[in-house]
Amino acid sequence: MDTSSPARRGGSVAIVGRPNVGKSTLLNQLLGQKLAITADKPQTTRHRILGIVELPAGQLALLDTPGIHRVRGARALNEALNRTAIGAVAEADVVWLMVVAGQWEEAEDRILAALQREGRPIMLLVNKIDRLKRREELLPFLQKVAAKHDFAEIFPISALKGDNAQRLAEHTLAHLPEGGARYPEDQLTDRSLRFISAEFIREQIMRTLGEEVPYAAAVTIDQFEEKPALVRIIATIWVERDGQKAILIGRGGARLKAIGTQARRAIEDMVERKVFLELWVKVRAGWQDDPRFLQSLELDDPK
Repeated sequence: MDTSSPARRGGSVAIVGRPNVGKSTLLNQLLGQKLAITADKPQTTRHRILGIVELPAGQLALLDTPGIHRVRGARALNEALNRTAIGAVAEADVVWLMVVAGQWEEAEDRILAALQREGRPIMLLVNKIDRLKRREELLPFLQKVAAKHDFAEIFPISALKGDNAQRLAEHTLAHLPEGGARYPEDQLTDRSLRFISAEFIREQIMRTLGEEVPYAAAVTIDQFEEKPALVRIIATIWVERDGQKAILIGRGGARLKAIGTQARRAIEDMVERKVFLELWVKVRAGWQDDPRFLQSLELDDPK
């Protein structure tokens, strides 16, 4: 009688879907801490973010991706975001396609078609089930989407509340190779604190400002100095026009100060040290169509 324990499994899982379906929220939920930034705006996620989840039976290397959207006539930034998302799928063992409960539109059909071309097993995640006004609406929706593709599994979840998230992670291991763990057990991500700090600053811009400025804003780190009791960061926020700069700074610098305060607190929670954060705002016209500048933002895999 074989009494040996089952072999540990592991591999990479790409989380894909259109913007604002909850991909980054799910990543943070499974990690048990904040890594990916979140905001109720498209383009919040601009990067492929790796988060490593350790389970008793194995390891999940989760790849959060930008929301996939139409690029007809789009700017270079939008095209780069779509390339990043599909690139993550190409390196993944399994794909989590996330949709919002009760919502399957043309965008989902296009994304599913792109995923089918990649040939990876697809697990469908039906998110935000806690927001359904009537729970009896869920079963007909699940039956409808099940007919779209031979999904490996279908999981109704609430990424925000964590409903069914742990079960999802455990079931995913069965679709990953034996012995596939790729990272040390104590590693959280492959992104640097410098990179994460820039993201936390951009998150506060997304959350604080209205419709126009967040999409025209990018953040670069000019100085990042770590000491035992203090992290010193000097960062530049780039916008495309003088009017956007004025909006971001606010009267007497009040809005920029508020953004800096919230970003500093988020970074302090991550590094568990005091943070000195200095922000500057500069104008760079047309940066969203500047390939060299986009490359400096590390939109693709950092390796």
